[in-house]
Amino acid sequence: MDIKKIVVNSKTEMTAYLLDHSEAFNNIKTRPAVLIFPGGGYYVTSDREAEPIALSYLAEGFNAFVLRYTVGQESNFTTALADAEEAIKQIRENAVAWSIDSEKIAVIGFSAGGHLAGALATMGNHRPNALILGYPCILDTLGSVLAFPVPSIDLEVDDLTPPTFLFSTFEDTVVPIENTLSFMQALNQKNIPFESHIFQKGVHGLSLAKPLTSSGRQALVNNDFAKWFDLSVSWLHNVLGDFEAEEGPDPKE
Repeated sequence: MDIKKIVVNSKTEMTAYLLDHSEAFNNIKTRPAVLIFPGGGYYVTSDREAEPIALSYLAEGFNAFVLRYTVGQESNFTTALADAEEAIKQIRENAVAWSIDSEKIAVIGFSAGGHLAGALATMGNHRPNALILGYPCILDTLGSVLAFPVPSIDLEVDDLTPPTFLFSTFEDTVVPIENTLSFMQALNQKNIPFESHIFQKGVHGLSLAKPLTSSGRQALVNNDFAKWFDLSVSWLHNVLGDFEAEEGPDPKE
């Protein structure tokens, strides 16, 4: 695996996790990619929703990128969106060098990172081919608890918005389920394909919902909610396509 630190918009950093080539995987010439926006209320970018997510998708054959977009009360939504646009633009510009299929790039965002991912997919000049939103902030009413005011991105859904996978919990009191439902309704009105999983149990910010991403807090471990990851991989294969596999003799060991 090759890990690269990439400068985005002079100050922002993106980490690339690129899988190695091997003759053992001669059916893979290019790979899909996942660009990850961690949450953190636009105050920080959470480590819990960064590298662990990247490594999980890496294990499924995706090249992965984590963007540490601009955050803080001294910043604004426009700057964060510019970071997101530059990040996906750089991935597409380097697709050949990084063995990525430029038409198979998904963006996943959590909480405020979900707001940014949704904004990129609905408002951006450089949009992903698939969108994954984890307990996302969608509505401008959350601006009072975020680092700066944000637009309601359900109002920005258009015919160019890509297919979307959403997951959240009914019990989330930090980002109410109304946010996910509003985005789902907007997708439905524009006839944009989507899949949604609203789990009954679970607090906000579960990430992978496993002990390794829990910061030692039992409340952040939830075996049911953890199923979102495998469901998202299946959905990505349905939307972007899977790796080729043909009938034939078994390969030599």
